[in-house]
Amino acid sequence: MVETKPHLGWYRPHSLPHFDSPEATQFVTFRLVDSLPTNFANPIDRMELNRRQIERELDRGLGACWLGMSQIAYLVQQALFAFDQERYRLWAWCIMPNHVHCLFETIEGHRLGDIIRSWKKYTALRANRVLQRDGAFWQRDYFDRFVRNEEQFGRTIDYIERNPVKAGLCRHPIDWKWSSARFRSGE
Repeated sequence: MVETKPHLGWYRPHSLPHFDSPEATQFVTFRLVDSLPTNFANPIDRMELNRRQIERELDRGLGACWLGMSQIAYLVQQALFAFDQERYRLWAWCIMPNHVHCLFETIEGHRLGDIIRSWKKYTALRANRVLQRDGAFWQRDYFDRFVRNEEQFGRTIDYIERNPVKAGLCRHPIDWKWSSARFRSGE
C-alpha cells in the first residue's frame, strides 16, 4: 500500500511549475529523453520556447521513438491502467512514438508528482530491459496543465485523441491502437 501524503499546491521541483491538488484534473505530457532536437535540449529551462513549439517538435517523431514499439507501448499503457480508480481517475491518454499525453484526476492523498514518477520509473526499468540498454529513458520533468472547466476538459480529450492524426500517424483517432479513442469506440 502506498502512503498517502498531503498535496503540495503550486510547487517547482525542477524548472517547470506544477500544481498538485486533490481532485484536480490534469493534462500531462511526458516524453522520451531524446525526443527533441539538440537546440531544444533543455526546453524546461528555456521558458521562451512556448508549448506549441515543443508540441510541434514532439509530433515530428524525433529520437529513437521507443514508444513506437508495440511491446513498450503496451507496457506504458498497462502502467497507466494499473492504479486507475485507486490513485487517479484516467480520462484519456495517447501513447505517441516519443511522448505520452494523459488526462487524469488525482485522488486525495496521491500527489501528481508521485503518480508521474511511478509511471516513469516502472516503465523505464522494464523498457530498458526490453531494449537491452541502460541509461535515461524519460526526460526528467513533465508538462502539466490544470483543467479548469468542462469546456477545457472536452478540448483536452479531443487534443489527446487527435494527436496521432495531427502527427500523420493515422487517418482517424480510433485507428491509433495506443489511445483512449480506440477504447471509447469499443474496438
